[in-house]
Amino acid sequence: MRNVPVMTVTDVQDVAWDLDPLVDGEGPEGAERMLAEGDALAAAFAERYAGRVAALDGAELAGAMAELQVIAELVGRAGNYAHLRFSVDTMDPANGALVARVSEQATAVETKLLFFELEWAALDDDRAEELLAADGLETSRHYLRTIRRYRPYLLSEPEEKIMTEKAVSGRDAWSRLFSEQTSAIMVDTPGDDEPVKLDVALSRLQSPDRELRRTTAEAVTKALEPGLRTRAYIYNTIAQDKATDDRLRAYPTWLSSRNLSNEASDESVQALIAAVRANYDLPQRWYRLKADILGLDRLADYDRNCSVATEDEQFEWPEAQDIVLTSFREFSPVLHDTVKRFFDESWIDAPVRPGKRGGAFCAYAVPSVHPYVMLNYTSRRRDVLILAHELGHGMHAALAQPRGVFEQHTPLTLAETASVFGETLVFGRLLDAADTPASRLSLLAENIDGSIATVFRQVAMNQFEDLVHTSRREEGELSVERFAELWESTQRDLLGDAVEITEGYRSWWSYVPHFIGTPGYVYAYAYGQLLALSVYGRYLEEGESFVPRYIELLSAGGSRGPEELAAIAGLDLTDPEFWNKGLELVRAQLTAAEEAAAEVKSSG
Repeated sequence: MRNVPVMTVTDVQDVAWDLDPLVDGEGPEGAERMLAEGDALAAAFAERYAGRVAALDGAELAGAMAELQVIAELVGRAGNYAHLRFSVDTMDPANGALVARVSEQATAVETKLLFFELEWAALDDDRAEELLAADGLETSRHYLRTIRRYRPYLLSEPEEKIMTEKAVSGRDAWSRLFSEQTSAIMVDTPGDDEPVKLDVALSRLQSPDRELRRTTAEAVTKALEPGLRTRAYIYNTIAQDKATDDRLRAYPTWLSSRNLSNEASDESVQALIAAVRANYDLPQRWYRLKADILGLDRLADYDRNCSVATEDEQFEWPEAQDIVLTSFREFSPVLHDTVKRFFDESWIDAPVRPGKRGGAFCAYAVPSVHPYVMLNYTSRRRDVLILAHELGHGMHAALAQPRGVFEQHTPLTLAETASVFGETLVFGRLLDAADTPASRLSLLAENIDGSIATVFRQVAMNQFEDLVHTSRREEGELSVERFAELWESTQRDLLGDAVEITEGYRSWWSYVPHFIGTPGYVYAYAYGQLLALSVYGRYLEEGESFVPRYIELLSAGGSRGPEELAAIAGLDLTDPEFWNKGLELVRAQLTAAEEAAAEVKSSG
């Protein structure tokens, strides 16, 4: 019997976040007041500095950056308040209207300040380096360096203003429409009196009951059908909008702008993708083993995520909280104390509700307040690991708060380090507590499923995006059928003949938010997973002496480039063999699962 401590909040339905700190308890009016204040400060800033950035001395540059941080905090607090309200209730028109107002006002502030980055980027390298040596730039020096990396791709100030302002009624509006459409999808699942949210239906695909998985998959496909043409049109529009931006800015590939924001070279990203694709035999080998475990000749697409457990273990909220906190405490009291605040101070919104956005995320918010975590907690074991994952993000954000608003965030390529590390810690605790060969196998299988999904599936989705953006530019608007063909071809590359792809699965590209909101994002999951596994491997090698360096890595936030940050943990991202070393760890996980499966079979 597991020991579950008494917690203040015992029912997950009561785990709701408190957004008041973002707006000083003033609600939507507070958000608008902050934006008005930010707008006034931005106007005054522009009046003082526009046209004279090149003439600033070091002290003046430091003063200007301090002013920009104040403005960014105000806009960030208002923006996060609006978007977090909307994420937990997308059906309330008032929330959507607030997001629209805040986005428009934030864009007005941004356009007033555009001159600064453009003038800064236009300085010659020697002058810029001279200024960067000044005192007072401790929380903005790396940020200023990253701005200059965009120098070859920036337009004139009037052009940049037009691009920024039009994004509100263009790319951002389409992304919001997609979010509203997918959040409203309800699935008429078998055995339920009422339709359920898409996220809940997808979680049923983990069920050990194959008939339930099959009928649920059919119900998901049916639920995706009504808005499919609209979502395809949204994707077409987003892809064409990006093609226009890339052409105007002269980016060499559709992925180059994402790589630049990730502080990763096109060549290094292609090396990652090539390394993962060269190891597609791993997921295929796993899915064949999984079919054998389940007694099937071959898996269908709806079987990929199914549990191999004979019973679906439930973890109520207090138990999940205890497991996560204990896992973090055993690694470091610093991590435990940081994460505990999320539970104690209402930084989490956990229950599934009508109109709530699907999935899970952590919003860094702003350093002057604190991060927030959103979940759709359904009491499954996987939800415990998702909780650990998102709290890893939250811990990273909290530890990096002293870096300030410009350097708290890491590039996407490092954004998954703490989350995957935290998830791995919790996985280890759950595995230690598994007391039968079958329970160990089910956990190992879950871990392999996670690694396959995060590394290999994300690269396959990157390949789908690559084909979509390339085809949109070469062929024009893509039909629903063309999207289906591109999705199926990249999934077949990944799955080989180990998994049957059903006809209905051909439309499942259409609910993935990253394709719309953050084109090119998904490869960062593979990057982050392999990097995090390597960091965890270093911890296993070094033990307790590694802990301070790991905390230093997280506390650095985005104050250095990825290669410098990884070097804190003793990793060399410039080594061509780096990605293969991470993939070897995944291969070792698979071998462990094969051994566990053999043990279960022999004991049965």
